[in-house]
Amino acid sequence: MPPRTVKFRAATVAAVLALGTILLAASPQSGAAAEPAPVTDYCQGQCDDILPPGENGNATLVDILGNKAFGTHPAHSDDQLDRYNGLVAGHAGLTDRKLTDFFNDASFGVPKGQVESVTSPRDDVTITRDKASGVPHIKGTTRYGTEFGAGFAAGQDRLWLMDLFRHIGRGELTSFAGGALANQGLEQQFWPQAPYTEADLEAQVEYIRTHEGARGEQAMADAQAYVDGINAYREKSKKGRYFPGEYVLTGKMDAITNIGEIQPFRLTDLISIASVVGGQFGGGGGGEVQAALSLLSAQQKYGVAEGTKVWESFRQREDPEAVLTIHDGTSFPYAGKPATARGIALPDAGSVTAEPLIHDRTGSAGTDRKAPVKAPAALRKAQGIYDDGVVPEGSLPGSGSGAQKRGMSNALLVSGKHTAGGNPIAVFGPQTGYFAPQLMMLQEIQGPGISARGVSFAGVGMYIQMGRGQDYAWSATSAGQDITDTYAIDLCEPDGSAPTKDSTHYLYRGTCTAMETLERTNSWKPTVADSTAKGSYRMQVRRTNYGIVTHRATVGGKPVAYTSLRTTYRHEADSIIGFQMLNDPAYVKDAASFQRAASNIDYAFNWFYADSRTAAYYNSGMNPVRAAGVDPALPVKSERAYEWKGYDPAANTAAYTPFAEHPHSSGQDYYVSWNNKQAKGYAAAGFGLGAVHRADLLDDRVAKLVEEGGVTRASLTRAMAQAAVTDLRGEQLLPELLKVIRSRPVTDPELNAVVQQLESWRAAGSQRRESSPGSHAYTYADAVRIMDAWWPKLVEAEFRPGLGDGLYEALTANLATDESPAAGHGPSGAHSGSAFQYGWWGFVDKDLRRVLGQPVKGPLAKAFCGNGDLAGCRDALLSSLKQAAAEPAAEVYPGDDNCKAGEQWCSDSIVHRPLGGIAQKSVHWQNRPTYQQVVEFPAHR
Repeated sequence: MPPRTVKFRAATVAAVLALGTILLAASPQSGAAAEPAPVTDYCQGQCDDILPPGENGNATLVDILGNKAFGTHPAHSDDQLDRYNGLVAGHAGLTDRKLTDFFNDASFGVPKGQVESVTSPRDDVTITRDKASGVPHIKGTTRYGTEFGAGFAAGQDRLWLMDLFRHIGRGELTSFAGGALANQGLEQQFWPQAPYTEADLEAQVEYIRTHEGARGEQAMADAQAYVDGINAYREKSKKGRYFPGEYVLTGKMDAITNIGEIQPFRLTDLISIASVVGGQFGGGGGGEVQAALSLLSAQQKYGVAEGTKVWESFRQREDPEAVLTIHDGTSFPYAGKPATARGIALPDAGSVTAEPLIHDRTGSAGTDRKAPVKAPAALRKAQGIYDDGVVPEGSLPGSGSGAQKRGMSNALLVSGKHTAGGNPIAVFGPQTGYFAPQLMMLQEIQGPGISARGVSFAGVGMYIQMGRGQDYAWSATSAGQDITDTYAIDLCEPDGSAPTKDSTHYLYRGTCTAMETLERTNSWKPTVADSTAKGSYRMQVRRTNYGIVTHRATVGGKPVAYTSLRTTYRHEADSIIGFQMLNDPAYVKDAASFQRAASNIDYAFNWFYADSRTAAYYNSGMNPVRAAGVDPALPVKSERAYEWKGYDPAANTAAYTPFAEHPHSSGQDYYVSWNNKQAKGYAAAGFGLGAVHRADLLDDRVAKLVEEGGVTRASLTRAMAQAAVTDLRGEQLLPELLKVIRSRPVTDPELNAVVQQLESWRAAGSQRRESSPGSHAYTYADAVRIMDAWWPKLVEAEFRPGLGDGLYEALTANLATDESPAAGHGPSGAHSGSAFQYGWWGFVDKDLRRVLGQPVKGPLAKAFCGNGDLAGCRDALLSSLKQAAAEPAAEVYPGDDNCKAGEQWCSDSIVHRPLGGIAQKSVHWQNRPTYQQVVEFPAHR
C-alpha cells in the first residue's frame, strides 16, 4: 500500500467509516429515496462561469449536413462563444453588474421560468436543462441514480468525443476514426506515454477499489453507475436514430438501415481517458535525455567544470528572480540540485538513438495519401471532414511535431482584506485548448454526498473536477513539478554473451530480465469522413521495471537503454478520491479540508480555493522520495541505491513526500498562477522558469490592485483580461531592448522610424488588440509584425555567436525561443490561444540587464549579447531589427487552412478545432482559460 493511502486513512478514518455507512448502501437496485434536503446556494448570485463555444457537443447527421451546407448550428452548440469573445472589447468598462454579459450565471438550480427540458432516465434522477445555455442540472435521490444521470447527460452532450478519447488512450485512434496523418501522429504520441494491456487497466480499477477504503469502493460504484448511464443513452440514441452523425460518416453506422453498433463503454475506458487527460495536463518532469545532451554540448565547448556552470545557469532550477505563487518567503525544498550528485548516467557523445515505435508499415502509413470513396450525394457536403485528422496536428496542448509538454491555466485570487466586499475573490480556470465541442462539459450534480457545479472532462465526469460547491469554489493550473525520472538500465543477454544496444534484456537488481513487449496493430481504410488510403502499422514499446524504454545509448562504452518512469503510471485514475472529496459538502468545509482533499489528487496540479473567509492554495502530485544524491534533472543509473525510496515495480508504488512538504498556503494577500514556479525551494522541473514569465503579466497587475485596495470581481476580471491580450515580450522585454538601442542615437532614418513604432506600441500597453470590434486589424499592426519577426532573430543574434552552433541548438531543443500567438511561432500549435509560456524571455532579460550594468540575481554564467559589450550588443540588435522590419507580413504569417498568408489577426485568432462535424467561427486571440469562473462568496455555512 503506498504511503499516501496510509496517510489518508490515518488522518480521516472517522470520516471514511461514516461515508461507508451513509453511501455504500446505495446500489443499482436501490429504489427512489426520500427527497434530499434543499441545497442552499451561499454564493447569492455572485458566481459566474463560461465555457465556449457551447454546452451541446452532439450533432446528428442532419445537424452536420446543415452546418456544412448552410452554416447552421444545433441549439446550445455556440451560444457561449460571443460572450467569451466579447470580453476583449468589453473588459475596459466592466462592472460587477455587467459580468453576466460575458459569463453565465453559475447559481445552483434552474428558476422555474428558465427550464428548457426535463429528462428522467430513471425514477431516482432528473436532468433539467436551462434555456440560457442548455447546461444539465442533475439531481438524484440515490447515489446510483445521481451518477447514472451524470453518465446519461455526458452521453447526450459528448458521446462522440468520449468515444474518440477512449480510443486515443488505448492507442487505437486510426482503426477507429481513420488513418489521417494527424491521427497517426496523435496515437503515436499518447499511447507510448501510457501503454497498457486490458489486464493492466482492470488492475487499476481493482487497485482503487481495494486500496482506498470505503471511498475507493464508492468511487468505483459511482464510476460504474456513470458508465451505465452512458450506455443507456448510447442504446437509446441508436434506437431513436439521433446518435451523433460522425458514426455514419466514419462508417460505423448505416444512416438508412441503422445497421452498426456503437461499442459499449466499460470501466476500463475511463482509465484510458484519464491517462490522456491526466498525462497531458497533470504530468511533470522527464526530458532528462535531452537535458543530458545539452549538458554534454556545454561541457564539450567550455570544459566539464565551466560547461556545467554555463548549463546550470540556463537550467535555472532555482532562479531567485522567478515569479512565485507563494511569495511570502516560505520554502518547500524538493527536487533540487544535490551538493554531490551520485549515479548520473550521461551518454557517450553521439551514442543516443530514439527507441523505434512504428513497425511493419503498409499502404498509406506514414504518408497523407488519399483515396476518396464515392460518397452518396446526401453526404458529399461532409466528405473529407477528417482528412486532416479528428484532432488536427498541434491542436491538443503539447501535441504535434516539435511540441513541448505545456502546463496551462491561470488563477488570480485576492484575500478579503483587500476586496471591497471583505470576502476573497477568485478569477480562475483551466486553459485546455479550444475545440468544438470542448474537452470538458459544464454540469451541476446534486445528490447524496455530492453538491457541485462546474466542469468535468468528458468521459470521466462522475464528479465536478473544477467548479463550485455550496459555499466554496476551486480550480487548478498545471504544476509540472518533477514526478518523472529517467533511468539508464544496463543491457544484458540471457546466455551471458556480450549485449548490444539492441538487446531486449536488462539487469534488474542483478538479474538479467526480459523487457516486456506491448503492441498495438492498427489498420484503416477510406471513409466519407477520412479519405486516407488503406494502410496499417504496428506500434511497439518495451516496458521494464524502470518504466518505458525511450532511447538507447552507451555509457562509458557499455550499452544501456534509457527508460521513463512516472509516479502516476499504473495510477491513472487514483485521483478520483480527491475529486470525490471536493464534491462532498460534508468533507470540504474550509480551506484546511480543501487542502486535504486536494492532497489526494496524484497528478501535478496547483489547486486554488475561495470561500467567504479564506483564499488558499495546495500543490498536488505523487512526488517521489528520491535517494540521497540523485539529481532529478539528469538520467540516473538503475541501481537499487538510486531507486525511489520504497519502490515496488509491481504496482509502481514508492514513498511520496508528505502533505507538509508540498507548497501550500492560506490567507496570503493574493495568489497568481500561470504555470510558474510555485515557491522558494521547489525546483523547476524543466527549462524556462526564470526572471520573466507570463505569470508576471498577472502578478504585476494583481499586486497593484491589492496595493490600491477595494478589489471587486470586475476589477480582478479586468486584470486577467488585460493580461490576456498583452504581448509578454512587449511589456517585459521591449523596455530593455530599447534601452540598449537608444544608448546612442539611431542615425538611419528608416530604422529610427521602426524603433519609434515599437516605442509607441510599448507606451500604449503592448497589446495585440483590434482597432475596433470586428475590424480584424490590430491598432499597432506594424509594431506587432516587427516584434513577431524580430524576436527569433534577436535571440539568435544575441546568443548563437557566444554559445556556438552546437550548444545553441541543443539548448533550443530544451526550450524553444518563442511562443507568440501567431500560428507559425513556437511550440503551442496554431490558433490555440495559449501563448508566451515557453521562450527565452528570462535569458534575454538577464543578459541585457548585465550588458546595461544593472543588478542581476542569478545571472547567466557568461555575457552573450555583443560578448558583454554594450556597443556590440546594440549593433547585433539593430542588425536583426533591420532584417525583421524588412520581412513582409506574408512571410511572418504564412497561410494555413484558416488564414491567407499575411493575415495577422487571423494568424493569431482562436479556432475551435472541430472534433466532430460542427465547425465554429474564428474569434479574437485571448491568452485566457478555456473554462473560467468569477466568484465571491458573501456567506458560509
